[in-house]
Amino acid sequence: MGWFPCSGTSKKKRKKKKKQSIQSSSESIRSNPLFKPKEVIKDGGSDHLAAQTFTFRELAAATKNFRGDCLLGEGGFGRVYKGLLESSNQIVAIKQLDRNGLQGNREFLVEVLMLGLLHHPNLVNLIGYCADGDQRLLVYEYMPLGSLDDHLHDPSPGKERLTWNTRMKIAAGAAKGLEYLHDKASPPVIYRDLKCSNILLGESFHPKLSDFGLAKLGPVGDNTHVSTRVMGTYGYCAPEYAMTGQLTLKSDVYSFGVVLLEIITGRKAIDNSKTGVEQNLVAWARPLFKDRRKFSQIADPGLQGQYPARGLYQALAVAAMCVQEQPNMRPVIADVVTALSYLASQKYDPETQPVQNSQWSPSTPPRSKRENDKRKSGGGGSGSGSGSGSGSEKNHTKRFF
Repeated sequence: MGWFPCSGTSKKKRKKKKKQSIQSSSESIRSNPLFKPKEVIKDGGSDHLAAQTFTFRELAAATKNFRGDCLLGEGGFGRVYKGLLESSNQIVAIKQLDRNGLQGNREFLVEVLMLGLLHHPNLVNLIGYCADGDQRLLVYEYMPLGSLDDHLHDPSPGKERLTWNTRMKIAAGAAKGLEYLHDKASPPVIYRDLKCSNILLGESFHPKLSDFGLAKLGPVGDNTHVSTRVMGTYGYCAPEYAMTGQLTLKSDVYSFGVVLLEIITGRKAIDNSKTGVEQNLVAWARPLFKDRRKFSQIADPGLQGQYPARGLYQALAVAAMCVQEQPNMRPVIADVVTALSYLASQKYDPETQPVQNSQWSPSTPPRSKRENDKRKSGGGGSGSGSGSGSGSEKNHTKRFF
């Protein structure tokens, strides 16, 4: 998928045609009676400002003419630069789409319109865009800690591995962003490209979903799915979507399950450096789900045993439900949010709680006796059966735990 050049027209006419295309596409989506931007914006916060338009000259100045030392990263869409807007003295991230790359004019429009209408603390803020001539650039808020992928799979030398508490916080926040798209937008929005590199991290590892070029409006009325050509990233696509092109909200839930497995295991969704079944994370993990004694083998070795055994089991239960092959067996994202919010609230302290030994695989959780002793003495444990948490939390989480 790339850009669509208009052959046989002058440069001036080509610019005019592209500008008209953007305007007409914008008007068609905004005028869609099924899409209710006012309600969505209200849910996300009424103080959000509309996306600004920038000239190419302004963004070139912000990035020092796209100098190499401003480069934050690159992908199939093009390159992302760190920039400083002279007009507002604001640090931003500027994505310059490659005219010969994988993200075309339609995806550019979708991203501008989606992020212009959808606002939530766990969605990245779109500050503005540039459609100057044949240049296509997107201007986002700057996320200082990079992507989840950077921390899980490509940590810089000397960078500490993510702790268990931070991982659960990120997982819960990403699920909340997805819940907003599924439950607050009308009609619902199917993200379609959930992966670790699209979860950006702000201060204190606050997660936000980014890159909405592949997002689709979900089914309405009696429709159970939307049919579309298969797009996304290999390893994250739900099997039924990959085979039939039928897209549902449960397709996103599957992708989230893969991300959650990556967070727990530290492994990549697809790792070509490994052989056999270990190349595919879900295929490798599924047999291990069936034997609780092997759960400790799934945990990321980078955690060095510093995680709650019961918390690991519960997080794996959520992931296992999300990556069920049959979509009707997967939970709705609201239930996932409830479960992960509970897990994120159960703080693990390696100074006072035991460090797990991955070489020892007990048939019961190694902390169960300790937790029982706490209950007898009136103390609360960190598991779902402890005295902490409301009755409603227990009702929502028991399907996983």
